Amino acid sequence: MPLLIAEVAAVFYGALFTIKSGSQESQQADSKGRAFNLVTAIIFAATVSAILLASTAVNHWLGSKGLAVATGLAGFADTHGAAISVASLVSAQQIGVSEALVPILIGLTTNTVTKAVAAISTGGARFALQVIPGLLLVILAAWAVFAVIGH
Repeated sequence: MPLLIAEVAAVFYGALFTIKSGSQESQQADSKGRAFNLVTAIIFAATVSAILLASTAVNHWLGSKGLAVATGLAGFADTHGAAISVASLVSAQQIGVSEALVPILIGLTTNTVTKAVAAISTGGARFALQVIPGLLLVILAAWAVFAVIGH
């Protein structure tokens, strides 16, 4: 439920900007961009594999608290890999479903920090002022629902 509400918040925030951009002049997209990059895909696969291995090892050695730390650290690089790692542990019945939510939310939170820093450093203040409120809305929505309903 926390991730579903976070998604609804993201869609809402994105819809606001879509409506706003419809009333402004459209800008031409850069025709040099690609939808798929093989190097990026290989790096992503390697990242997910490394995170899976590290998460399994940390969970085995330190239990769920160690898993939360490992997922949080992995989230700085990639929230998808961190979430997949935790979901794989659930699938392998190494942790329960209720134990998976906090590590996933921690990974999402640390990745939000990474995205905010990227927004500031690559897009400047104006871009950051548009992106960061949406990031905060999404992460606060997820944690708020978790705080209200728990697992």
